[in-house]
Amino acid sequence: MHTFQPYPIDALEFDPFTKIGKEWALVSAGDKNKYNTMTVSWGGVGVLWGKNVVFIFIRDSRYTKEFLDKGELFSLSFLSEQYRDSLNYCGSHSGRDDGDKFAKAGLTPAFRHSIPYPDEANLLFLCKKMAAVPITEDSFTDASIMSKWYSDHDMHMMYVGEIIEVAAR
Repeated sequence: MHTFQPYPIDALEFDPFTKIGKEWALVSAGDKNKYNTMTVSWGGVGVLWGKNVVFIFIRDSRYTKEFLDKGELFSLSFLSEQYRDSLNYCGSHSGRDDGDKFAKAGLTPAFRHSIPYPDEANLLFLCKKMAAVPITEDSFTDASIMSKWYSDHDMHMMYVGEIIEVAAR
């Protein structure tokens, strides 16, 4: 197991366009008995309701969404490029069908404050869920979004999480 140290959020240099949009991240939720992870490439970081937050988008059909809906805590984990195959696997396979998705992706489950994350990560955002906001067809002001991204009507939920700790190794 790797040792993570708390990292002051105000010292963090973080480009969300690269880290989330191009390099991707894993969102993990659940508890020590049952958990899941999945790749995310839509989201961001910022300040909302007086808190440092992340926001991520999870489709209704995803197994990890069940864990996010049941629990209060989740992690957003970043891995080096050497784990691109793991990120691809976690973005294209369901833990609902795969059993131990972490192992099949070549990752090791670890826990910090009872929040699951992959031990191979090099940066963690440990988060407390603040809001779950459904993305609905009637919320779009650009009609092309629905046909381009939701032709199958598998909509997203936007989760806003307060960053309760940043950890790095």
